[in-house]
Amino acid sequence: MWRGKLKKINQLDFVLAGAQKSGTTALHYFLTKHPNIVMGDRQEMHFFDNEEIFSRPVNYELLHQCFPLVPGSTRAGECTPIYIYWKPAMERIWKYNPKIKLLLILRNPVDRAFAHWNMQRFKGREQLDFLDAVKEEKNRATEAAPLQSRRYSYVDRGFYAEQLERVFKFFPCEQVKIIKFEEFRDKKSEMLNATFCFLGVKPSVPLPDKDRNIVPYEREMTPEERKRLYTIFADEIAKVERLLGWNCADWRL
Repeated sequence: MWRGKLKKINQLDFVLAGAQKSGTTALHYFLTKHPNIVMGDRQEMHFFDNEEIFSRPVNYELLHQCFPLVPGSTRAGECTPIYIYWKPAMERIWKYNPKIKLLLILRNPVDRAFAHWNMQRFKGREQLDFLDAVKEEKNRATEAAPLQSRRYSYVDRGFYAEQLERVFKFFPCEQVKIIKFEEFRDKKSEMLNATFCFLGVKPSVPLPDKDRNIVPYEREMTPEERKRLYTIFADEIAKVERLLGWNCADWRL
């Protein structure tokens, strides 16, 4: 048990900023289990995407009060997957702490879109079938304007290149760790150790997986649906490959 002096959080060291339905819940779980990392009192703080908070002089104590007293060597972070997508969020995070580190996880945008739709169906928020919802997405977006659509951005959230360009507009590469979801899924121990190293803490002992936020699928994606979504994202996948130097062959048909 730690018996040294504890301190109050006055600035976060890192943010797990997305993308939604790309393994952020699993990574958040492993981060909470590290002895030198503390996360907020709930998984999604929704601080930097809160338009009401940023409509007046910002009181960061609203964020810091969600963290316990911690030892001086502890890294403090929060996880809100919409941050990478929410247009003003990166600048707000930069103004808060220009030295903060960012964790991002990107998933095949086709699979991400279907998982997002399935989550909305599971929560009773979506009555349209998948391709019908994709077709209706732009019309729904106008209803949320000038803000972005939070619930029905199945396709839009998968255009990662524009979101990454916003990230790199404010943060240098050395402050950003981008994880490929499929590698995190298949090489979890290796990816976790690399993440802990990036955050400046020692690798942790192996932890068993914990199934959290597992939303049952009402059905699988059909070949027709996958083909239709791939035609939407083919150019975007190529952009991500060029921007990050990734091989995304597994994201293609």
